[in-house]
Amino acid sequence: MTMKYIAPLLLFFLPIALQADVVDGLIKGYQAGGAGDFSAKQGAEAWKRLVPHAKSGQPRSCGDCHGSDLTKAGRHAKTGKSIEPMAPSVNLERLSDAKKIEKWFKRNCKWTWGRECTAQEKGDLLRYLQQQ
Repeated sequence: MTMKYIAPLLLFFLPIALQADVVDGLIKGYQAGGAGDFSAKQGAEAWKRLVPHAKSGQPRSCGDCHGSDLTKAGRHAKTGKSIEPMAPSVNLERLSDAKKIEKWFKRNCKWTWGRECTAQEKGDLLRYLQQQ
């Protein structure tokens, strides 16, 4: 195979490999903190879970802003701001930066569920997102 064909393949697979390394590192950290095995199925259920908001009493879920089709852009429920697709299959920046993942888990879990996510929930959600 000539370099003409190899370079585009490398550019395609490099972000995918980076995503896997980042997620694997986070997963190991969550397990070291006491979490068990992670499940994409449990992550999907967590994504859809409706939780009454502490102040308004209105139910919220991750899908309220990110939508149910994670390959499409979402829209923040309060501000209306566009949110890039969550699916790493269409948005190669997703799951590629551990610091950003942790930042958004902290912010979004508090906004959606009124508390920080547990290590188990984070791992389950990451496994779910990896499949999108």
